[in-house]
Amino acid sequence: MTIMAPKSSPTIARPKRPPPVLICGKCLSKINGGKKLKQALKAELKHAAVDRCGKRPKLVTTGCLGICPRSAVVTASAATLASEEYVLVGSRSETAEAVRVLIDVGGA
Repeated sequence: MTIMAPKSSPTIARPKRPPPVLICGKCLSKINGGKKLKQALKAELKHAAVDRCGKRPKLVTTGCLGICPRSAVVTASAATLASEEYVLVGSRSETAEAVRVLIDVGGA
């Protein structure tokens, strides 16, 4: 059996896809039409990726993010978390603006 020395630094991997968009699974289950809202957000992410000529970010369902609004779903991305912000999406009509903020298209 060969024992290898521990690495001195962590390995860094750079994915080919943009950072994921996080969506609270608890919020999705509490609001009416949560499944359709998630589908609309996923479709809007795909549409935005086509406009930017790249791959779309993965939409990852997480546990509670700790905000818990009454009639909205909490979402976040690397761009919003860097500025310590979350995006609350209350309806499917808000998904386009939410995606613009989440993937930082406008440099917001």
